Amino acid sequence: MTNEPSSLIPVPQGYADWLAELKWRIHGAQQRAALAVNRELVGLYWQIGRDILARQAEQGWGAKVVERLAHDLRATFPEMKGFSPRNLKYMRAFAEAWPDESFVQGVLAQLPWYHHLALLDKLPGPETRRWYAAKAIEHNWSRNVLVMQIESRLLERSGKAVTNFSATLPAAQSDLARESIKDPYRFDFLGLTDEAQEREIEGALVRHVTEFLLELGAGFAFVGRQVLLDVGGEEFFIDLLFYHLKLRCYVVIELKAGKFKPEHLGQLGFYLTAVDRQVKHAQDNPSIGLLLCKSKNKVVAEYALGDKSQPMGIAEYKLVESLPQELQTSLPSIEQIERELANAPNESTKE
Repeated sequence: MTNEPSSLIPVPQGYADWLAELKWRIHGAQQRAALAVNRELVGLYWQIGRDILARQAEQGWGAKVVERLAHDLRATFPEMKGFSPRNLKYMRAFAEAWPDESFVQGVLAQLPWYHHLALLDKLPGPETRRWYAAKAIEHNWSRNVLVMQIESRLLERSGKAVTNFSATLPAAQSDLARESIKDPYRFDFLGLTDEAQEREIEGALVRHVTEFLLELGAGFAFVGRQVLLDVGGEEFFIDLLFYHLKLRCYVVIELKAGKFKPEHLGQLGFYLTAVDRQVKHAQDNPSIGLLLCKSKNKVVAEYALGDKSQPMGIAEYKLVESLPQELQTSLPSIEQIERELANAPNESTKE
């Protein structure tokens, strides 16, 4: 008698749903176990750091005690990593930076240890560390993404665009919209210099859409580039169209390769009206416009927004100011980018 392969055994009704549920439970248990282990590890490292601080302060132990402690701990726990002199010094710095144990256990223990090393190495004080730690937890950033956001000065750029959101949106949505927009945007990942024109930048942004979405921030979903709108039998094209999952609205982005001019907002307002009438669903919130320009006069921007009833923001973007000659020759041309986009699947608007 031969045994049938398990993959050929008929499954009873409801088995597939039960298996899917079991997989979901197992994944959940694995995640909770990993979080519990991390919480214990971060808590242990904080306690070791606190003890080193206390003994050095109260009993005058010198820096050499860290070397001795590292040697003895590694001898006792050879299978455990993390007891190098360098890591013990990080534990001491961690405890010194965060003296509140309840905050460490309740909030910071949600982040892996190497995230904390990045926060200690790259940020000067508790307020900025607290802000980036909260964002890393909220958006589940990897350590590399956390480092990139710190190095691009995300905190200094968030909520700094000139907008009229407070006058055109409900308070709760206005606050979220303002914090969702930065100034300036960093597009140096495109490898384009300040001489790049609008279509060239658009094409490169679509080509690097993963990095673009990361720079835009959490909640942005890409809808399309050069999205066609038919108004009165005439064709108009939106540079870039997004949908914001938290704001529950479309975001129309217009690119201007030069300095901001007040008349730019007329075009943006026209696109917002068209999107609200032709694309927006009944349950969506009013669309938001974002004008990205190479430079702007803040006072002029504020005046230009003063009488606008549609929610709009104005922000600058930054490209690479200059590139070494050997790198300039390796950049794709506008024609190459356009050819790649022509061969790519066509993006459609949100159904």
